[in-house]
Amino acid sequence: MSNHDIFGISTETPLVLIGQMARNLKPRLMAKLEYMNPACSHYYRAASAVIRDAEERRLIHPGMTLVDWTYGNSGIALAMAGVSRGYKLLLAAPDKISREKQDVLRALGAELVITPSDALPGEPRSCVKVAESLVRNISNAFFANMYENPVSRDVHAASTGFEILRQTEGRVSHVFVPMISGAMISGIGSYLKAEKPSVKIIGVEPEGSVYRGLFTKEGSSGPSVYELEEIGAPEPSGFWDPSVIDEIVQVSDDEAFNCGRELFRAEAVFAGGSSGAVMAAALRASAGYGEGDCVVAVLNDFGGYYLSKMFRDAWMKQKGFYRKAKTALEKITAEDILQLKARKDLISANPESTLAEVFEMMKQNDVSQLPIVSYGTPIGSISENKILSILIENDDAMNSKVVGFMEQPFPVCQPDATISELSGKLQESSSGVLIGLSDGRLQLLTKSDLIDALTHK
Repeated sequence: MSNHDIFGISTETPLVLIGQMARNLKPRLMAKLEYMNPACSHYYRAASAVIRDAEERRLIHPGMTLVDWTYGNSGIALAMAGVSRGYKLLLAAPDKISREKQDVLRALGAELVITPSDALPGEPRSCVKVAESLVRNISNAFFANMYENPVSRDVHAASTGFEILRQTEGRVSHVFVPMISGAMISGIGSYLKAEKPSVKIIGVEPEGSVYRGLFTKEGSSGPSVYELEEIGAPEPSGFWDPSVIDEIVQVSDDEAFNCGRELFRAEAVFAGGSSGAVMAAALRASAGYGEGDCVVAVLNDFGGYYLSKMFRDAWMKQKGFYRKAKTALEKITAEDILQLKARKDLISANPESTLAEVFEMMKQNDVSQLPIVSYGTPIGSISENKILSILIENDDAMNSKVVGFMEQPFPVCQPDATISELSGKLQESSSGVLIGLSDGRLQLLTKSDLIDALTHK
């Protein structure tokens, strides 16, 4: 039978492959788009479940007022699930939440009480305390407590964790999860650890949040202010469960916002700053993973709620986070160019080789120049033109060691060097550029390699 309840739809959220941003990484990197649902956030699953659970236990009935504190997304999900069932919504929210989320909440008919973002946990003016006070002083009200409600954790174990395992066909090796209350990471972690104990669960939070200090037992100087929304916490919640977590990493506002912007440009994934933090952490860590690994980044917030903030250049510049977007040309790297070439060992000369031996090596390999390498380090180069000029002056020099005639060594660049940087090196009269690989080997790029890459881009 068809399901006509918008919040009763059980359709799973997409798991998509990250291509451009992960093109130089060995593992398979996937994004779980938890914001692709009617409420545009991962709270879609929890909000309906919390209301249904309270109704089944006869704690609430239509006509009552649902009260909670929110960073915006949980409130939107609760309002959407609540108003369609006949509930009123009263929400306390910090003043740093985006204008878009405030507008959506008011459009839904929710009443907002805005609190100062700099209020410390436990202060009467903090979100939590204001919400608790509202419940005590309003008749016929119910505290939904989305961030601490155990139903939230259970939903992520039963749905989100299950979907990740099924959608990756059991191949998932690492899962990166935004940490807010801890309900999502606890739910996903408990399910996946039970089904596949080898899975690594990595929590992601902003710099200034408290969980990493708790996890490492290093402690912290207390929470600090950060611009990111829908991620991080000033104090641990009741869901704090380090037993299902393998690591917690922190990401700066700058890195998170710019990664979120790049996600939209490069992958057409329209996610917010929290998702940008998770993806930045996943990309950073995946550089050290292997080809057999399958990494899942759980993206929990919708980019459309941040058009006035992270997707607005003026706001990014005002906050000091703005980075100019790379052009298509700047995105081509040495690693990309090497992938177009058939990989083979670098053809190089030993400094003790004679000019005759070096010239024979050039003929056999159909090259016009060679780097001269000693113990893995480029110390010079030699070209056909140089050998010709030597022989014109001294035709007996062919039996002399090349070390006495070598020219300047080719410049060495890293695999992430852009094509613009490589072109600049080659324009400086160099015949080639050496690329230092992570395993210590060297590869040579020439002007013709760059031209080939540009014609294939």
